[in-house]
Amino acid sequence: MNNDVISPEFDENGRAMRRIRSFVRRQGRLTKGQQHALETLWPVNGVEYQPEPVELAGLFGREAPVVLEIGFGMGSSLVAMAEANPQQNFLGIEVHSPGVGACLQSAQEAGVENLRVMCHDAVEVLEKMIPDNSLRMVQLFFPDPWHKARHNKRRIVQVPFAELVMRKLKLGGVFHMATDWEAYAEHMLEVMNSIAGYQNQSATQDYVPRPESRPLTKFEQRGQRLGHGVWDLMFERIK
Repeated sequence: MNNDVISPEFDENGRAMRRIRSFVRRQGRLTKGQQHALETLWPVNGVEYQPEPVELAGLFGREAPVVLEIGFGMGSSLVAMAEANPQQNFLGIEVHSPGVGACLQSAQEAGVENLRVMCHDAVEVLEKMIPDNSLRMVQLFFPDPWHKARHNKRRIVQVPFAELVMRKLKLGGVFHMATDWEAYAEHMLEVMNSIAGYQNQSATQDYVPRPESRPLTKFEQRGQRLGHGVWDLMFERIK
């Protein structure tokens, strides 16, 4: 597995350019199980980054609707979704290798075969690898809220990113976001409402109830017990 999660860019003088990133790479220590999964399962279900479009049907060995999840953490909910929806293909992107290893391990234990994983910057993957008009859904659950005002620019949900996602969705495809930070939910709503090609699926034109398609995580269950809110947003590509 290539460990370079973001490709360097250089200016005309050959100097490396600094880029605003929406993530901080926290490697952590791999368990023996995660390390074994990376060594044995990555060659089967892992996808290396390449700066050119990939043929999604070839990646999965079949034609089926593709759901892409950005930042799947340890992968438990992604594996559950793939297991519950064998008629769909799932592609997960995560920059932390322990999470990638855990996801591969869980998928094998569950007998899931319709899941592929990547360990790279999701923005680069979308820009370079994912063909336009190819995805049924893009999922972004509990991204880093960057709650300090000076860090808000690092939030992944900004107009250019949402427009990039829209290009990758098929007509009628959905961008599904969820956050447990109300201020970030409000920011997401403002960004999405500013883009003419999306239509809010909320009956009240703000947030939707958690759909059955998004599993309830242990983190979320704990938050509910403590009275914390979670906000789901679902926007359909209509143009």
